Parts: sequence; C-alpha cells; structure tokens
Amino acid sequence: MTVSAVERLLAGRVTRADARRNVELLVGAAREAANEGGEFSAHDIARRAGVGVGTFYRRVGTLETLLEAVLEEVAAEILAKAEEGLAEPDAWEGFRRFAMAYVDLRNELCDLNAARGGGSIRALAEMRDSMRRLVERAQESGGMRADLGWTDVAFLLVSVSTGDHTIGLRAAPHQRERNLQVVLDGMRTPDPGPLPGEPPRAEEP
Repeated sequence: MTVSAVERLLAGRVTRADARRNVELLVGAAREAANEGGEFSAHDIARRAGVGVGTFYRRVGTLETLLEAVLEEVAAEILAKAEEGLAEPDAWEGFRRFAMAYVDLRNELCDLNAARGGGSIRALAEMRDSMRRLVERAQESGGMRADLGWTDVAFLLVSVSTGDHTIGLRAAPHQRERNLQVVLDGMRTPDPGPLPGEPPRAEEP
C-alpha cells in the first residue's frame, strides 16, 4: 500500500486536525516548489504554505525530513502510474499514459532529490524495472519500434523537458506535451498521434 508524505510525517503521532492540515500545506508547498523550480529553504516552503517557520519546524522537524517524505511520495506515484500502464489491455496505450504522467513526475523527483543534496533513491531499481516492462510489453504487441532499448526510452522521455526560452522564443503553454507527442510518434509504429495545443509564437526578438 502506498503511504503518502503526510502519513509518513505523522507516523506514530496523534495530531489535531489543524496540525494535520499544516502538514498537508507544507507537503503541497514542497511539491509546488519542485514543479516550479522554486526555492527549498524552510522559510520559502513555510511562506508558500502560508504558515510560520516555527510551525514548519514543529510539524515536520527538518527540511531534510520533509523532502525525504515528499520524494518517497513522488516515487510511489511513478510506480503506481507504471502499474496502471501495465494493467491497460492496450500495451501501447498503457505506455503512452505512463509517459504522459512520468515526464512531470520525474522532473519533480529530480528537483526534490537535488534539493536534499542528491544521493540514491530507494525506488530507483523498481522504477527501472517498470520502465523496462512497459517498453518490452509495447514492443511485443507491435506498438513500439523494436530497435529501441528501454534505456533509450528513458533518455527520450527526459529530452522533452526543455527550457522556457530559446533563440529569443518563449515556449508555448503545451510545449512539453507537444515535444512528448513528437517523441512518442518517433517510437510508435505506424500511426502518429495529433499534436496538442498550438506551436509557440515567433515574437519579435
């Protein structure tokens, strides 16, 4: 059973409803910071959560404790998405749905891991195995080109996360999804899917 970051942080403690709510706010703020590439100090997360820094330390102890719990939660979500993909009758569709979720979750996971100073992630071996199984299943069904290794796929999925700017252009709101669709089309045989959203505008430099 997947254990949420809030449950990890409250394990073995009897807390009031307002105290639990503060922990939920702090977890949400840490994940928001990871999604936005924001700061990860206790003060910054407390500010995002709308609580005082004293409340931060009372409820979660240390920044490292909070980041570790949130990182474990995100890793568990990646594994859950992989299991959903493996349970999908259509192997390609299962992989595609996983990929759509994985790109954002993987970025969040990496930002959280960097914020805690790096190091190993306990679920890494499971994530690799899930990726391999999803890729091999899609290939065996004929939905994915057979000349790709699952490690190729891991790097291809990372490649869709580009910066917000390049040569004076600003990324479109759906840029990451557009990038991912092109990558998925390159993996697939034989029918490409439609691109979501509109291409970025070529504004004057």
